[in-house]
Amino acid sequence: MTEKNQEKIDILSLSQAELEDEILLLGEKKFRAKQIWQWLHVKKVRNFDKMSNLSAQFRGKLSDIFCIKSLIISKRLASNIDNTVKYLYELPDGNHIETVLMEYNHGYSLCVSTQVGCKMGCRFCASTIAGFKRNLEPSEILLQLYETERDSGIKVSSIVLMGIGEPLDNFDNVTKFLDILSDKDGSNMSLRHVSLSTCGIVPRIYDLADKSYGLTLSVSLHATTDAKRSEIMPINNKYNINELISACKYYLHKTGRRISFEYALIDGVNDSKEQAKELSRLFKGMQSHINIIPVNKIKEREFTSNRKSAIRFRDLLIDLGVNATVRRTLGSDIDAACGQLRREYEI
Repeated sequence: MTEKNQEKIDILSLSQAELEDEILLLGEKKFRAKQIWQWLHVKKVRNFDKMSNLSAQFRGKLSDIFCIKSLIISKRLASNIDNTVKYLYELPDGNHIETVLMEYNHGYSLCVSTQVGCKMGCRFCASTIAGFKRNLEPSEILLQLYETERDSGIKVSSIVLMGIGEPLDNFDNVTKFLDILSDKDGSNMSLRHVSLSTCGIVPRIYDLADKSYGLTLSVSLHATTDAKRSEIMPINNKYNINELISACKYYLHKTGRRISFEYALIDGVNDSKEQAKELSRLFKGMQSHINIIPVNKIKEREFTSNRKSAIRFRDLLIDLGVNATVRRTLGSDIDAACGQLRREYEI
């Protein structure tokens, strides 16, 4: 982005109410804000000149004050196994993020990033290796949807915030994105079609519950004891398992939405029968679901597992009365797991 654009207001990051306030400050009628909003979020134009029901003078004024950000496709990888497509997007400042388009029986889902890199330090995750750079703005999260739909010609029916970054570490921008995404005059996506994955920033789980969005909360658990979880997930040193489960119960009570717990299975680390028993005790009487994920092999880490191990562990849990499934692997031939493409591109 040029220095001139950096001084302009990022119009795609404004809520409709904020846009109305800006337009009123320009001495224009309030209804103009709705016209602009629909050009941006329904027709998804990339410049003000396309807004044909606005006068040329007004379009020029908008261009002087606001900027419409865009993303550039640096790399696009399409799987030969399934219809998964992985995008490496270049941001206006030259940083890169990843977005993954996935096909399911119910439609297409998009996995979006919320930060450039990640500071959480989970030892099995590729996203943290290249380092944390900055938070994404609401517009930069939203544009992953708009640019992917534009490139693919596909209408996305659900969003998962499970790409690069920790969504709750970028709480204000992520919730602003959710508000814009669900605006009835824009994309109008029901937040019941959105899943947000967190490693467990406990205070923000309470904050998210109080917003009553109705989205699905996915919590990365990955271990059943504080000692083991702290070893692979440093966030546990700040918020332990008991604190995390208490926050999750509050979320469940507040929203009525079942929580999905992600469990990245690592051979010899968290895959024993005793750990399956601990999981069953941990979630006894709680409306929850365990999603077992064979850990992705990354060259900087020694951790491994496979689908056979995941199925064995799932069966142990089911025998113990736990609702458990193994996550379907998509795009394995294009390293569709988050963080790997960005890291290889920027090294």
